[in-house]
Amino acid sequence: MSTPRRTSASKYRIFTLLGLLSPLVWFLTLGASSAFSARNAPEVTTPPAGVDTEHVILFVLEGVDQDSLKSGAMPVLSSLAKNGATTWSATAVSPARRLPTMASLVTGMPVDKHGITWNSFEFSRGYPRAPTMFDYLDLSGGRDSAIFLMDESLYQLAKPEPYTDYQMCRPLRPECTPDRLVSYIRDYFKKATSGAGHGHAILSLPHLLVVHLPTPGRVGEAQGWKSAQYKESLKTVDKAMGAVLDLYRNLGLFKRTTVFVTSLSAVGESQFSAGEGTAGIDAAPPQVPWIASGVGIKAGHTIRQPVSIIDTGATVMRALGLETHTEWESHAVEEIFKTASTAAVTSKSQ
Repeated sequence: MSTPRRTSASKYRIFTLLGLLSPLVWFLTLGASSAFSARNAPEVTTPPAGVDTEHVILFVLEGVDQDSLKSGAMPVLSSLAKNGATTWSATAVSPARRLPTMASLVTGMPVDKHGITWNSFEFSRGYPRAPTMFDYLDLSGGRDSAIFLMDESLYQLAKPEPYTDYQMCRPLRPECTPDRLVSYIRDYFKKATSGAGHGHAILSLPHLLVVHLPTPGRVGEAQGWKSAQYKESLKTVDKAMGAVLDLYRNLGLFKRTTVFVTSLSAVGESQFSAGEGTAGIDAAPPQVPWIASGVGIKAGHTIRQPVSIIDTGATVMRALGLETHTEWESHAVEEIFKTASTAAVTSKSQ
């Protein structure tokens, strides 16, 4: 399914005055989302020649590693790993905190370059100055993103941009669960396919969908990594992942979709949600899973090259047939793809 492409500045999202003056309202309101652009649809984008991926799903978990699969609580994740390209020893970043790690994932930079060392949303600090993979996706090919988050600290990364939509629920509310986040995604897709948008101009499905599911990390730290509650949290997150994949199947998108899964933290990490400043920044970064599956990805492949969570952005772009020539430190994990990139083929021919 192709989606409309922006052809002029008039098609950009019009942010409300309230959104500009008080972004705090967005993350304090359950399920709040950024305002959206009014876009016409005279021009249709298609993947570049030789590229089959039109949509990418990126699941960002917490407190999950290879041991999490041994109990049988995560059949969906197990299937993605078995049928895709996988490493269980990708490196995250130091300090091992939610906000700094997510900032590295979206900016393609280590912590010492993007500068986000704190771990809670602080309005006075503003948004990150470094461009994100969402910026690169737009600039390289007019690709839009939708990001669904389950922690208000990550609102620090939610820059008001015309090509990126954010929705968030607050973890302190009991109704903020993976199931609730999935309901937000369903509602968003319903608006995008209805043509009406329910007051917002959500006129197309996102090329990149980011789904943050941190429950296992929270439960493992609070209740114990071998507790029944932790196992149940794994089941809940796996069910949510399956529901998102089913949504794509029901819309006829799955055969043109590539799925990535990683985790901001591994099993056994303590105080992941706590701590501020640069404490622990010199510690060795934790090892986390990094999985790619679906269209264009080798099946049953064990990734041999070193992988960093920082490489996620460039690999997402590569899956969509896009390139970046910026100086960021994100590099595509080339060995996971069935076919060589155009750049690689050109380089060899020269």
